[in-house]
Amino acid sequence: MQIKKQKIAIDIRDLKIAKTGAHTYLSELCKAINDNKQNLQFEYVFLDTRLSIYTGSHKIGKLWEQFNYIFWKQVTLPIKAGLNGCKLLFCADYFVPYFHLGFKSIPVFFDAFFWEYPAHYNKYWLWLFNTLGVGAAKKSSAIVTISKYSQQQIAKYSGIDASKIVPIHIGPKSSMTKNELERGTEQILEKILENKYILHVGTIEKRKNLSTLIRAFELLLQNNPQEIYLVIVGQKSNKPTLQDDVIFEMVAASNLLKERVVFTGFLSDRETAILYKHASLYVFPSVNEGFGIPILEAFAHQVPVLVANNSCLPEVAGNAAVPFDPYNADALGKLMVDTLNDPALIQSLQKKGTERFAHFSWKKTLDALEAVFERSIHY
Repeated sequence: MQIKKQKIAIDIRDLKIAKTGAHTYLSELCKAINDNKQNLQFEYVFLDTRLSIYTGSHKIGKLWEQFNYIFWKQVTLPIKAGLNGCKLLFCADYFVPYFHLGFKSIPVFFDAFFWEYPAHYNKYWLWLFNTLGVGAAKKSSAIVTISKYSQQQIAKYSGIDASKIVPIHIGPKSSMTKNELERGTEQILEKILENKYILHVGTIEKRKNLSTLIRAFELLLQNNPQEIYLVIVGQKSNKPTLQDDVIFEMVAASNLLKERVVFTGFLSDRETAILYKHASLYVFPSVNEGFGIPILEAFAHQVPVLVANNSCLPEVAGNAAVPFDPYNADALGKLMVDTLNDPALIQSLQKKGTERFAHFSWKKTLDALEAVFERSIHY
């Protein structure tokens, strides 16, 4: 007789509006659950709203959407979880219900940015997070985060005991690591691909520290003239307080950079994967990250990686990337030249990157989550 599995509810409403890392986390987790359904310890119930979600900029519309979100989290979601007989509710967007109906809850806190950069958030949303969000998290059986660094930062700012915060590494976006790419896609990027280039992928915002990367690249060109380009993939942040317009001004003011720095804007996953595949070097100069998925994506395509020596980046990269001071453009410029001119180092980084990449997968993430779910339900 087959033993009936206990039910875990997953809040998937955020898939309608989340972008970048938050969307990757939830979508890849759901995919891993569906791909491994027969071998999992629990039965998973995906809970979503039937209401449309407002994503415009009108003030009244935004207020109405915030009300809908709170009502979903605090009323509709717990009722649905209770009616489905779920033992635990998992929410990958910081917020879980404050009150439970016979189930336990676990939120995901990706980072400590709410505390570290309060000026970047709407004051009412910040208040809601610090009261309802953190308050509900403290009542939860555990809090999941994505790196040991994030665990330390969240514990530091929230006052929550670090032992309650469980760091579980994540995997790369599956659509960015496939070897089979659509025929004809490379034609879209033909002008870029016919050149040697250094790559960076991510939302363009201040903490990404792209000004240091661009300055280092300019020094590289000045001191070691060569046919090489810097390709920056990603769109500007939709939050004015996060936007980094300085980098566009830097490029526009330099005749040297105008011809050699390419801002692609948003690209599809397949187009971005092609750029990874042909890149000579990946450079990650960010001054604060919760995880750093592009590191894994670069490893997947055997691209040698340079990473800033801060936050979670050394934790994720291990010994498979060369660390650097993200505030020293001169040293970074020299490091890029030295790396590009050292075939033995490039080969070593490619080998180590492939080995390091094997440590990360969404199946491993799901297995670790199930262990947390098991402890939360039974203890």
